Amino acid sequence: MTMAQKMPEPPPRAEVEVRHWARDRSARFCFLDREFDVPNGKVSLRYELDGIELVERLTLPTDRACSPSSQRTAAVEEALDLLHWTAGVSYWKAGCPREIEFSARAPDPWQAVWLTRLYREGLAEFSFRNGLDRGAWPEFPRRRSDRMARPPHLALARRTLVPMGGGKDSLVAWSRLWRIGERPDTVQVGSSSLIRRVGEELPGRHLVVERRLDPALAALNQQGAWNGHVPVTAINAAVLTLLALTLDYDRVVFANERSADEASLVDAAGEAVNHQFSKSFAFEQMLGDWIERYIAPDLKMFSLLRQDRELAVCREFAGLSEFHGLFSSCNRNFHLDGPRTRRWCGRCPKCHFVYLALAPFMVPAELESIFGSDLLADPDQRAGFEALLALDGRKPFECVGEADEARAAIRALAEREAWRDHPVVVALNERLSEYLQGISKDGTSPNPVPDLDRLCQPTGPHRIPPEWQHAA
Repeated sequence: MTMAQKMPEPPPRAEVEVRHWARDRSARFCFLDREFDVPNGKVSLRYELDGIELVERLTLPTDRACSPSSQRTAAVEEALDLLHWTAGVSYWKAGCPREIEFSARAPDPWQAVWLTRLYREGLAEFSFRNGLDRGAWPEFPRRRSDRMARPPHLALARRTLVPMGGGKDSLVAWSRLWRIGERPDTVQVGSSSLIRRVGEELPGRHLVVERRLDPALAALNQQGAWNGHVPVTAINAAVLTLLALTLDYDRVVFANERSADEASLVDAAGEAVNHQFSKSFAFEQMLGDWIERYIAPDLKMFSLLRQDRELAVCREFAGLSEFHGLFSSCNRNFHLDGPRTRRWCGRCPKCHFVYLALAPFMVPAELESIFGSDLLADPDQRAGFEALLALDGRKPFECVGEADEARAAIRALAEREAWRDHPVVVALNERLSEYLQGISKDGTSPNPVPDLDRLCQPTGPHRIPPEWQHAA
């Protein structure tokens, strides 16, 4: 062998182990440990699936990190528990093993119940699509007794973070805060250039948290691992809990609307399957309870849009013309291989719903300038829009609004001169009338389409602090 020749590097140990792994034999998942290098903002979350070690890595911004007091250090440890155990959902689901273990810190009974619910409801779509019985999944083991003492107040600085997703919702939430004199910073989890571009267009500081899944997870997927939707908003919320403690923010303000509470469908067992569970008010309450009980009662994490349906958000966003050429809600922009050349694909459920929900508050030329074409004028788009009406009892597995909102939007457009002759509007208005007549003839209680203006009124439970309720 000459000097120029080299022996090939052996494959990493994890890759060798993955080659011999099979999901049907998956038996054990273990939460190993986690580390946080505070000065460098480096977080490592370690897991083990059937002997295969998996490590997720995050990098937090550190230029304004706080000097850790003993109380702050204890809160950070608790936040690391929340993050470690929540982020583990991405790796446990690969095999859905029956045995769950903890090699270091383990949840107490209250936390174990919380985690069991998150994994079952947050993975409801995943289990439905893969034909799995989530009711048979293991409950989290309970190794510690319930803690009696509540954590102390940390005297966090009066500052606000707004998570950005690149879409209309976070921009509406940011705008509401700006109007009442709040000057929030923005943050994204992940490296999306589109989200970064949106965040950097706004006044204030834009933070980026880098998140890197263990590459062995992709190898497991190639070996036939169970794969599908995970409660990513829950993971992001856990990340931002840690970030708020580290950089000294007392509020993290999400932009999740009331529409997220509606299930995508109800399965054969009568259980709700909600693509947006981790955006729902139920999860917001769960998270708030955990933070208050274990981390810091003066850290507030809530949604400013919780009382608003998608239609109300779209009505408000229609007036924010400065953002119309910037935002995108098309999830095809957030694939692992980066954004597409266009901000809108014009074919996915998100494109369809955002177009439909904005249409009652805008004219065709305005929407065409945003999306690149008039989607409701294209007869080939009918099926995609009809799916939003959920006439068969199920919505697309996407972050779309309520079926009633889509139905109300079609009815409203059928009465607007600018929209009523569009082929998709004509076809779906007729289809909706046939559907309503059909359920009435079947003896089913009639389900009239709600008034659009009524759907735009804020209502329902929320966790918005009293001093900000006038901004909601």
